[in-house]
Amino acid sequence: MNAVEIEEAVSELANQPFDRAEFAYQFLAAFGNKDTTIKRLRTAGGSNASDVAGGVLQRNNIHLATCAPGEVDATLKALRDSPKTASAKAKFILATDGDTLQAEEVTSDAPPIACEYVKFPDHFGYFLPLAGITTVKQIRESSFDIRATGRLNKLYIELLKDNPEWATAERRPDMNHFMARLIFCFFAEDTDIFNGTGLFTATTDQMSERDSSNTHQVISEMFGAMNTKIADRAGAKLPRWADVFPYVNGGLFSGSTEVPRFSKIARSYLISIGSLDWKKINPDIFGSMIQAVADDEERGSLGMHYTSVPNILKVLNPLFLDDLRAQLEEAGDNGRKLLNLRNRMAKIRVFDPACGSGNFLVIAYKEMRAIEAVINARRGEENRRSDIPLTNFRGIELRDFPAEIARLALIIAEYQCDVTYRGQKEALAELLPLNAQNWITCGNALRLDWLSICPPTGTGVKLHGDDLFNTPLDQAQIDFENEGGETYICGNPPYLGSTWQDAEQKADLKAIFDGRASSWKSLDYVAGWFMKAADYGTKTDTVAAFVSTNSICQGQQVPILWPSIFKIGHEIAFAHTSFKWRNLASHNAGVTVIIVGLSNQPGRIRTLFSEGDNGLSLVKQVDNINAYLAPSENIIVEGSSKPIGPQSKMYWGNKPTDGGNLLLSHDEQHRLILDDDRAKRFVKTFLG
Repeated sequence: MNAVEIEEAVSELANQPFDRAEFAYQFLAAFGNKDTTIKRLRTAGGSNASDVAGGVLQRNNIHLATCAPGEVDATLKALRDSPKTASAKAKFILATDGDTLQAEEVTSDAPPIACEYVKFPDHFGYFLPLAGITTVKQIRESSFDIRATGRLNKLYIELLKDNPEWATAERRPDMNHFMARLIFCFFAEDTDIFNGTGLFTATTDQMSERDSSNTHQVISEMFGAMNTKIADRAGAKLPRWADVFPYVNGGLFSGSTEVPRFSKIARSYLISIGSLDWKKINPDIFGSMIQAVADDEERGSLGMHYTSVPNILKVLNPLFLDDLRAQLEEAGDNGRKLLNLRNRMAKIRVFDPACGSGNFLVIAYKEMRAIEAVINARRGEENRRSDIPLTNFRGIELRDFPAEIARLALIIAEYQCDVTYRGQKEALAELLPLNAQNWITCGNALRLDWLSICPPTGTGVKLHGDDLFNTPLDQAQIDFENEGGETYICGNPPYLGSTWQDAEQKADLKAIFDGRASSWKSLDYVAGWFMKAADYGTKTDTVAAFVSTNSICQGQQVPILWPSIFKIGHEIAFAHTSFKWRNLASHNAGVTVIIVGLSNQPGRIRTLFSEGDNGLSLVKQVDNINAYLAPSENIIVEGSSKPIGPQSKMYWGNKPTDGGNLLLSHDEQHRLILDDDRAKRFVKTFLG
């Protein structure tokens, strides 16, 4: 089960009448335990070794018990003090009487849970390790984003079932744009952006028929109102109930207001989604969760895309945030220095050419706003409007839905930062209408001209008109200066080893490396982003840092990729050696990655990060970082087709491309019944 499925199962359990005798088994089932596992726990003399009345103990997992009303505190203490809890290495203890529920994680110092029984699904993220899913602090603190993703996924599937034409390649962008509009409406109705809490959901519920026959028409009328300026409303003949919605547009509600038809089930899903508290949305979490909704291939891993903030900061901190914080520290309370820093930040552009749903951009924006807030406080300008424009956070994304969500996530992040640092009144006054500029480009990053999306320092892009949500920046009019601005490139591009690349991806790499490297077909797909970033840096000063598979800094890929990067004046300014890039994933899953920062002006001292045995980062200041991420000079080990000594020529390495059919276990070798001479001749030791 994935996180979304677990949340749904837990919510369903909480909505059922409490069954004291069955709760423990129902709880375990909700977290993915199989029927056979639960049967063994039920059976007398089976695997349940609990020594607490009403208790169920699952080894290496949880010790939980139900109790009489008012006995939760005593029961939790009994579970805590039980010798069996320790001997069975239980991670959690949990006690409930059906009115309240308390739980503790035994193996960590995470705060305990105490809540009403019906509200324990709000804390389901706390228990995700029971399903073998590693989690992070942000998920533990709020289940909202996974819950909202699950509900939206159900609605999406139901709408496509009833509107199959919207599932075609031609109409899928319309469907995805519709979902982005819904997400904004749900957020807006819970944050007073719409004048009235729950306005969108309540209007849908009240004005559409229970049989859903006109639900699509009602929603279309509301969208139309959000696309109509107040000055134009007298002649627009809007229904009175739709006229209460503000003018939003910004491209989000421009164009067609067509809405897919709703079944009764889809209508009920929409009302249910609207009942959630959308003030709790975390744009950096929600964006990466929701991107799987619109992707048929990724839907099975729904809720598994979240990348933790600490991992993202491993890229952003050494890229530029550490430098901003150091300048803030050095400025102290000096008003002039603080003003210089604020002016500098206003011109910084952050560019993610593989932005997905915008995680890196959202985190970069929020971190910069936090620094700016300190500056404003020290200067006595707490309510000052931010000088950091969203249009300086630019991205490229191949798929249209994540691209729309990235833009929406940044809009939500800006509003939330305004509320935090300036107050809700000021945030509301300046949000609507939305900015019509489009700073997220949908397209193939390895084919697009990055200079057209982030022009060289000294020029910028300003869009004109009111219907530019889908206008790429490379088609916009360039007419204002950004003199002295800095550009930082970052992201987590697709890795894809050479074996897994399709014909189109091979063609992408060919367009970049053909004529540069003879063996480019052996490169991982991510190498294209490194080369494009280095090419971009030949036109303007920039620093780029990407997460990558460590294979681009090992073996045969080093002499193919890195001489081309070094040749055009780039060096490795900082790097993080191999570590696990863990997401919200099952069984501690995580790919081994590196982080490499490139610059054409790297400075005399380079920073090399590594992960110590305790999981903490180790930092070394070194004179140079070479292509193998070693603190040494730039030596490249070239491959040779001939042995450099008297050894026999190797025609093929230990790569079992026959499907492993020539690999033998010791037992299989023994069954060949070979004498020593033949065994020595035909059976070789396999090393790797």
